[in-house]
Amino acid sequence: MNTYEQLDAWIDAHFDEQVRFLQELIRVPTDTPPGNNAPHADRAADLLRAMGLDVEKHPVPEAEVRAAGLESITNLVVRRRYGPGKSVLLNAHGDVVPPGEGWTHDPYGGEIADGKIYGRAAAVSKCDFSTYAFAVRALEAVVQPKAGTVELLFTYDEEFGGEVGPGWLLKHKVIHPDLMIAAGFSYQVITAHNGCLQMEVTVHGKMAHAAIPDSGVDALQAAVQILNALYAQNTLYKQVCSAVEGITHPYLNVGMIEGGTNTNVIPGRVTFKLDRRMIPEENPADVEATLRRVIADVAATVPGVTVEVKRMLLANAMKPLAGNQPLVDAIQNHGQAVFGEPIPALGTPLYTDVRLFCEAGIPGVIYGAGPRTVLESHAKRADERLDLEDLRRATKVIARSLSDLLA
Repeated sequence: MNTYEQLDAWIDAHFDEQVRFLQELIRVPTDTPPGNNAPHADRAADLLRAMGLDVEKHPVPEAEVRAAGLESITNLVVRRRYGPGKSVLLNAHGDVVPPGEGWTHDPYGGEIADGKIYGRAAAVSKCDFSTYAFAVRALEAVVQPKAGTVELLFTYDEEFGGEVGPGWLLKHKVIHPDLMIAAGFSYQVITAHNGCLQMEVTVHGKMAHAAIPDSGVDALQAAVQILNALYAQNTLYKQVCSAVEGITHPYLNVGMIEGGTNTNVIPGRVTFKLDRRMIPEENPADVEATLRRVIADVAATVPGVTVEVKRMLLANAMKPLAGNQPLVDAIQNHGQAVFGEPIPALGTPLYTDVRLFCEAGIPGVIYGAGPRTVLESHAKRADERLDLEDLRRATKVIARSLSDLLA
């Protein structure tokens, strides 16, 4: 057998162990919010150490975690230094949105049925804790590299933007690799992604008894007018197309709304949170200014209403760096060999914390275990799942690619 076949054989021989590792990770909740994720890091560190991988724990100070809207974060770094040469970092995040309703499998069970593993973060992206850890183990068992460094980075704030995960580690110079790969899906290598602006809008009116509504100012009615104006922007966005394959046009979503005090009270306050996806060609400052203007213009037409707008998150788009070509080439070559079909290089409408590495001048791509689309994975929906054969094959692709990159 050649080296690639030996790597494949090692992964096949240890695949049951790899699946058990992923099940253990799924069974420790990391719902974000609230974001109490240090316990998962402790469990992951114990499991990694049991496999012979030394783990550095990097807890983020509580004040910084709270300022980011979370409760606890410990970032994990595993460094495998083989000799002089380039360093390659593999980054996956363990934080997830809460499971929500409609599950037919335990969201924290790691149950296996019909060749799939079910659970929150099974596909995004605790699975790639598993992909990357076992790819490195296969590399060391078979290739025994003598050059370069591989680092595993496991973080817990991607849902909130990455600033106290990869951003914090980059800022404090804990990491600074030459190349990086981040958690993704198996049938394409992602080289660009959308940006994301999230804002909280609070509409203030004046509470009043429902029997005498004219004595108040209905914040909900004003909010409805603002929401209609914001949703109308989606029609305009469809006329703005990205040149990046895999990315279409900008769009806006309002994901949360709350307000009022009781059924028989004119609501004096309504708050909603919006999510604006930005294509790589857009200027984030211009996007934010436009949204603020739309909101302010509508509010100005409603007597007695005031509006507060707070930025919650600004994640820039990921734009590819020229130095990412070795990553793209290795993943495409081995992806086609392992999956038996071409692996295109595309953009994605998601946003990720890979942008933080690219902004720091570190070329990166997104590739890991998962289906062709987010929809197929049920990420952020009930019954999130991962086809175990995608996990097996993606692990082989990463192990083979690391062998090439460190050669």
